[in-house]
Amino acid sequence: MADVTSFWLAGNRAEGAATIDVRHPFDDGLVATVAQPDADQVERAVSAAAEVAPRFSALPAHVRASALAHVSREIARRGDELARLITAESGKPLTWARAEVARASSTFRWGAEEARRFTGELTRLDTDPTGEGRLALSRRFPRGPVLGITPFNFPLNLVAHKVAPALAVGAPIIVKPAPRTPLSALFLGDLLAETDLPEGSWSVLPVPNSEVTGLVADPRLPVVSFTGSGPVGWSIRDAVPRKHVVLELGGNGAVLVAADYAAPGDLARAAGRIALFANYQAGQSCIAVQRVYADRSVYDELLREITTAVRALRGGDPTDPATDVGPLIDTAAARRVEEWIAEAVAAGGTLVCGGTRTGASIAPTVLTDVPADARVVREEVFGPVVVVSAVDGLDEGLARVNDSEFGLQTGVFTHDLTTAFRAHRELAVGGVVIGDVPSYRADQMPYGGTKGSGIGREGVRAAMTDLTEERVLVLTGLDL
Repeated sequence: MADVTSFWLAGNRAEGAATIDVRHPFDDGLVATVAQPDADQVERAVSAAAEVAPRFSALPAHVRASALAHVSREIARRGDELARLITAESGKPLTWARAEVARASSTFRWGAEEARRFTGELTRLDTDPTGEGRLALSRRFPRGPVLGITPFNFPLNLVAHKVAPALAVGAPIIVKPAPRTPLSALFLGDLLAETDLPEGSWSVLPVPNSEVTGLVADPRLPVVSFTGSGPVGWSIRDAVPRKHVVLELGGNGAVLVAADYAAPGDLARAAGRIALFANYQAGQSCIAVQRVYADRSVYDELLREITTAVRALRGGDPTDPATDVGPLIDTAAARRVEEWIAEAVAAGGTLVCGGTRTGASIAPTVLTDVPADARVVREEVFGPVVVVSAVDGLDEGLARVNDSEFGLQTGVFTHDLTTAFRAHRELAVGGVVIGDVPSYRADQMPYGGTKGSGIGREGVRAAMTDLTEERVLVLTGLDL
């Protein structure tokens, strides 16, 4: 019998009676067999998290910071091993897997640094006569143990974005990784086990999606941080309205190319970025470029440049360092994308390039003339597809970007500072990236969306604030 990868229960390795097979999306080969916890083991993990919570919150900052710094260093040191694991379980091209490893290392480094800086704020109260001799100290304390539910598309770094902020503030965390990609999270457990963090402060439980309801409802886990699909995320919030729920959901990433972005080389640069980030991760990123709105004065040239850049992307075996675009997570996902492309063409859209499917892979696809109500425009395609449309002026461009149920990030290619500030003011999204695509994310900046893209913010410092609550201490009788 093949070796079974154990899971992590309250900081210790554990075996389970049930198992799940992890298969490579590119060739369906068996990557690993992973143990799954039973109900009693899940209960033990939750009980341990609740029991350790007061002690973990009081743990000195330097202890938590040192643990996070160790994880950061070890991720970097074992980067190639970890990147190949990411590629094996998710089908992500090795180039992008290595980039994810680097980001995860930085995420834990930021967690270590912020753990040392996360202090408080003093407020003089003698600004009014009734406050003479008084001083207020505001500090933030963990809301309680966290349930972190993570998706398949970034199986390491999106786990890091749950774990690093929680441990930095002293909140125990139970990680529930995606069933298709649990290996990176379990590898992270290997590194956490090398630290001095107390038992119970973290667990990695690869429970099936069908069994997560009990964890969500458990009152001993007052915070639920979920990254994934909108219907699942909103159902979680509806199920536990009195809990603190953070949702990082889907997107429908738009790019606006303004008329002024027409200097020599501008459109070629914009097209290169659009082509790359419509197809990186095979489009399986909530901030992948999906919609492009170009001022009519630059539309034709931009479309030519995008098409040339997309056709130059290389698909194939994700373990080949030359591969730009790998498979989707499974054949069912690829069939859905194929169906949406066919629907768009049947509705009058033009297939400029791509659109074909081989197993779980979709050839990078460019569409034009697509009706605004087509699913590849209205919904999150989560595949290597970009829809390019012409607009008449900035007013229409901003309106078309906003005409979406999603609001995660938008990229605006412009040299005009006035346009940049107007876009920031008027676009109903969580982030506006000027001079680049919406796919840019720095792990230390606040990240999240509006509308159907979720509530709350990630990014290490922002998440630390989200996982804690403010508590005020008033000192009286002081000689200020």
